[in-house]
Amino acid sequence: MAKKDYYEILGLSRQASSEEIKKSFKKLAMKYHPDRNPDNPKAEESFKEAKEAYEVLSDSEKRSAYDQFGHAGVDQSVGGSEAQGFGDFGDIFGDIFGGKQSQRSNVYRGADLRYNMEITLENAAKGTETKIRVPVLSTCKTCRGSGAKKGTEPVTCQTCQGHGQVRMQQGFFSVQQTCNECQGTGKVIKDPCQDCHGAGRIKESKTLSVKIPAGVDEGDRIRLSGEGEAGVNGGSSGDLYVVISLKEHTIFQRDGGNLHCEMPISFSRAALGGEIKIPTLDGTAKIKIAPETQTGAVFRLRGKGIKPVRQSQYGDLHCHVVVETPVKLNEDQKKLLEELEVINQKDSDKHSPRSKTWLDKVKDFF
Repeated sequence: MAKKDYYEILGLSRQASSEEIKKSFKKLAMKYHPDRNPDNPKAEESFKEAKEAYEVLSDSEKRSAYDQFGHAGVDQSVGGSEAQGFGDFGDIFGDIFGGKQSQRSNVYRGADLRYNMEITLENAAKGTETKIRVPVLSTCKTCRGSGAKKGTEPVTCQTCQGHGQVRMQQGFFSVQQTCNECQGTGKVIKDPCQDCHGAGRIKESKTLSVKIPAGVDEGDRIRLSGEGEAGVNGGSSGDLYVVISLKEHTIFQRDGGNLHCEMPISFSRAALGGEIKIPTLDGTAKIKIAPETQTGAVFRLRGKGIKPVRQSQYGDLHCHVVVETPVKLNEDQKKLLEELEVINQKDSDKHSPRSKTWLDKVKDFF
């Protein structure tokens, strides 16, 4: 009896890609799988046909021979025991029936770590260098990360013969699962290291020197490569990220490269004007106050801010004027202010223009 065409069985053209062949077989396998059709012999036969077609067309050499010579070109290579044939389909059925076949790597990179560091505004502006102490998982020096007692080595797992996986039969399918004996490593430690108890890593604290570049800001991260946790089975170490936060400053507030501060001045200084000294991050500066300066006025000192890490220019210092009302007045001071108020009332439009405007608005409102 002549065999059916493999492309016809899978419902594909002869130009079908390997991915299309895989998808078609997967669809037919789910439809005709004997476990899903226990009382349908025809379904089992259709499943075997699809399996045979996939076994040939998914192999580039077999497919080439089939395309040239038909079934005669592959009859020698198709067949074998069912258990052996089904064993090649772990990648197809793993996501359907569980236990997708894969070769797991037993080498793992160590975890990254985070260290929160609070620094002053001055140190953030100028940069600094400091030492920190960090708890980490480091490679055990006694066993050098092997987990085995000094003088011994892990031995090959007898359950999986060092492969890290074992083959399990599930009905018509043979799938691979992680070996429970060695947890997929392929090695078993018969005599564990007494220091790390077979883990290959130990907890310890190490002191590191951290260079804080000038201009760092809130939330900036400094990476110390390889200073995180040690890897497993020879894997590389993770990194340590130092995350910057700024302490609250008594005078300045930072906004990127700019600094802001309040500048309280006396009532008389605001009215008459004059010169005052203000602090900066690198010393002091003088500001000339114009007569009749009001609360809310802002004086800007160029280049007296901070140069952020990723910028080439310094920001500015913004001084916000706050006219301070005198307190705890003596009798002479009160008398002088009362006399000044009487004088101002005689020509309030001239001496208190903002007050006059505000009063006019209040009258209009009512």
